[in-house]
Amino acid sequence: MSQQVTTVIVGAGHAGLAASRCLSERSIDHVVLERGEVANSWRRERWDSMRLLTPNWQTRLPGREYQGADPDGFMTSAEVVEFIADYATASSAPVRTHTRVTSVRPTDDGYHVETDTGDLRCRSLILASGACNLPTVPAFHDAVPAAITCVTPMDYRSPAQLPEGGVLVVGASATGVQLADEIHRSGRPVTLSVGEHVRLPRTYRGRDVLWWMDASGVWDERYNEIDDLTRARKLPSPQLAGTPSHATLDLNVLTDTGVELVGRWAAVRDGRALFSGGLLNQFALADLKMNRLLDTFDEWADHTEPPVECAPPERFEATRVPESHRLDLDLNSGELRSIIWATGFRPDYSWLDVPVLDRKGHLRHDGGVVDAPGLYAIGLPVLRRRKSTFIHGAEDDARDLIEHLASYLNGAPANGNGRTSAP
Repeated sequence: MSQQVTTVIVGAGHAGLAASRCLSERSIDHVVLERGEVANSWRRERWDSMRLLTPNWQTRLPGREYQGADPDGFMTSAEVVEFIADYATASSAPVRTHTRVTSVRPTDDGYHVETDTGDLRCRSLILASGACNLPTVPAFHDAVPAAITCVTPMDYRSPAQLPEGGVLVVGASATGVQLADEIHRSGRPVTLSVGEHVRLPRTYRGRDVLWWMDASGVWDERYNEIDDLTRARKLPSPQLAGTPSHATLDLNVLTDTGVELVGRWAAVRDGRALFSGGLLNQFALADLKMNRLLDTFDEWADHTEPPVECAPPERFEATRVPESHRLDLDLNSGELRSIIWATGFRPDYSWLDVPVLDRKGHLRHDGGVVDAPGLYAIGLPVLRRRKSTFIHGAEDDARDLIEHLASYLNGAPANGNGRTSAP
């Protein structure tokens, strides 16, 4: 017999636990199902040296803020696990660990949830399983010779697991530039394949750049205020690293250390990797967007009261285009021994037997209100605000969605903005 519960949350990461806390505050009975341990992806799917991109003072969840001695530092993966696990305990979150969801099907009054430890029935369900369940790699990865070791960031732990010799890192988001830097420092020759990317300095006018994102209101911009929401949700993570030195890690820094830059990997033909020749355009576009964002910060600082205490405005050297860069690379020459596919991730909804995915496999939702009664999502990119995927972005999203969910349970008609038409 299936257990009856009002709400099921799938996933016990920071987003799922934020939703759980908000449900508890409204006395809505629920259970949180987790395939592994609390904060499982942080335990199992992060490389050894990884740190948060956000400073510690931004690490907060509903009812809990960072209380440590280094507010401007950056948490290690182990510290993130500890923070989230402690939060689950302090919140008395009803988490069932080592419980894998195998199917979710709609019923007349909600959803039937099958797991490998028993079934449940619920009136509402929250998808908090994350946006990074499966690595995304280009279709031509099958054409890479078997002699080359290929890994994704979910498999990578440290340079020691790679064979000696050249490494190609594909993708120049935060993950790509960090891994290119770390692997190059291990003594291996590194080539970085650069496509669309988001360039940011680590600090601006004497403050962390993410302080500016927070204080100026950029991170609070709502999804229904963004002109091209689809594009915003696909943007790669900014080129940042959370290091004790607070150093900027951009393409100029990597070039100065000896990392070779090539264009976007476009195809494999006759055993050769073919790269686009559009580095100049990619660099110019990233620089333009960065400077526009810095202009936004400056304008806010010039008009806010009381005045912001900070250094004068500054601008940064344009990204330097190599005097010459290769357009192809022989994959059979032995120069390249391993490839890191830092080409993004996607959610895994293979267990979701509800017709809410479009033809590309994307979840149909309006700010986390999924296109099915009583079904919600949290923790996806730019879900309700630009900060949605970051730990500190979960609280506002969770409160909006749980307000909507509570109104749904009470029978009030609701729209997709987290507000209901109830009195």
